[in-house]
Order: sequence, then structure tokens, then C-alpha cells
Amino acid sequence: MLELGFTAQDLARTRFAFSPLWEVVASVRVLKEPAAHALHLPWISTAAERVRALDLSLLDALIPVPARRLPAFLAPTPTTPVPDIADELDALRAVAADEVRAGVELLNRPPVLDELYDDPPTGLAKLAETVAVYWETALLPHWPRIRALLEGEVLHRSRRLAEGGAQRLFADLDPAVSWAGDTLVVQRKTSERLRLEGRGLVLVPSVFVWPKVFSKITDSWQPVLRYPPRGIATLWERGRDPVPDALAAVLGPSRAQLLAELDAPASTSELARRTGITAGGVSQQLTLLREAGLVTSHRTGRFVLYQRTPAADVLLGAGVPGLSSS
Repeated sequence: MLELGFTAQDLARTRFAFSPLWEVVASVRVLKEPAAHALHLPWISTAAERVRALDLSLLDALIPVPARRLPAFLAPTPTTPVPDIADELDALRAVAADEVRAGVELLNRPPVLDELYDDPPTGLAKLAETVAVYWETALLPHWPRIRALLEGEVLHRSRRLAEGGAQRLFADLDPAVSWAGDTLVVQRKTSERLRLEGRGLVLVPSVFVWPKVFSKITDSWQPVLRYPPRGIATLWERGRDPVPDALAAVLGPSRAQLLAELDAPASTSELARRTGITAGGVSQQLTLLREAGLVTSHRTGRFVLYQRTPAADVLLGAGVPGLSSS
């Protein structure tokens, strides 16, 4: 297991971010091991065909499977909460030469990585080109959906932190993660214990890391913990979740359906996609639910995300017993 020792300064420097570049790295692993990532089969079935014509030899060599460790330079720690892929490709091109060589040596330096090792700036430029093409082909069409789920996770975790501090924040982060005293424990096959020593921790929700939790603890970057976001099982779903009949009778089918879909925060467009209700209709119903105190809205960047209030959680969980449609 990995044990990360926290101080008050580490807690103060713990932050959230997500990383399009890391999703590239993790999704390549998914394509190479589809049987181990059954949840993503709807994406795999289309992405595998789209990338077939691409030259992914660099990514293939840099992201072997199975692999206990990946080169740290592949996904530099995000410096902002919501970087775009262009920002992260700039960071990739700027990685120090010694970091690149250390990562290549970790992989026993296969011949396809010779240029990356011998001339890191040129090699990184070619790698960034490969990543950009892969991103546009395999991930960009799905990014609005993925981003909505990641932003919803950050919103949920921020609420948990505000409600109960670090203990509540980490309490249900992932079954492999637990909080014990001043130590964050991450279950894994190898054992390591270290103090963060004031560097803090960056929590990076990731859809393609599922079903595992990945960490990056190096001297060159702020430590990172990558974990699957809440609601990951709904990412590729197209159907509707059932709602209690009694609740639908009281609130109306559309409003009840929207409450059921807000198990994780979501945007108007995402809710429209899931439910089949028009975006205008979703917006109208959400306004009514917000006025009734059943949902709240929060702006993150260009998006407004909606989430259920505690009162709505109780209402939905109870199914409004005792009421009928008569």
C-alpha cells in the first residue's frame, strides 16, 4: 500500500484539477487492454476503428501494458484546475531532458524511443504532435460528456470538503483510498510510505483510470492521485434510469427524471442528452426545481452544473411513500 503523510500545510495545498493529457495516456491503456476496461466498451468500439490509421508507435512504446509505472513526464501535473489540451501539450514540450531520459530508461529504452532519449526537445515535439492527432481523433468528440462528469466530481468533492473537511472529502473517494489520522492510505500491490512535506496533493478525477487509482509521487512535480469520478458507470449510458412512480406523480415525470439523473452534477446539455428532453425543456424544469429548493446551480468555467440538494436526496430515496397518483 501507499501511505501519504499529511501536515496542515499539505491539507492547505491540496487541490483539484483534471487533465486532458492524462486522459490520452490512460485511454491508450484502455485500448490496449479492452477486456480489463469493460465499462468503456462503447467508447472502445468506435475509438479503436478511428485510430487504426494513426501512427501511434511512440505512445505504444511509452504506455506498455501491463505496467506498474509509467514515465512521469507523459502527463505533467496540471498547474491550473481546468487546463485545455493545448496548455498541457506546451507543458509536455517543456519537460526537462533529464526527466525524459529517466522515463525512457524506466522502459528499458526500446529503439523506437531513441530520438526521444538522444534529442528530447525534438522527440517531445513529435510526441506532442502524435498526442494532438490522437486527441482530435479519439477523445475530442466525447470531451463535452467527459468534461461534464469530471467537473461534476470536482463540484461534489468541494461540497464534501466544505461539509466535513479532509475526512469527509476522502471518505468515499474510492474503495482503495482511506483516511487514517494524518495519513492517506492507497491500497496497491507495492508498499511505500512517505511524507508530503508541505507539497500538498493534486486530486485528479479521471474517467479512463477506472477501475484503478494511480499515483505520481516524484520530486519534480507536485504529487498526484488519479481516481475514477463519481457516476463513472453512467458515462456511456444512453437509456433512462427508472424513477419512483409516486415521485413522478407528485413532481411530474420530467422533473422526477431530472432529479434521478442528478446523482452526480450535470449540465443542461448533458441532461438533455440522457433524458431525451429538449435543452429548453430541461432548463425550464431545472428552474422550477431550483425555486423549490430541490436543485442548486454552480458555474464552473463556461458551464453551469446542477446538483440535487440534500432535501431532494431524501425525497428521491424515500420515493415519497404514502402518496399515490390518484
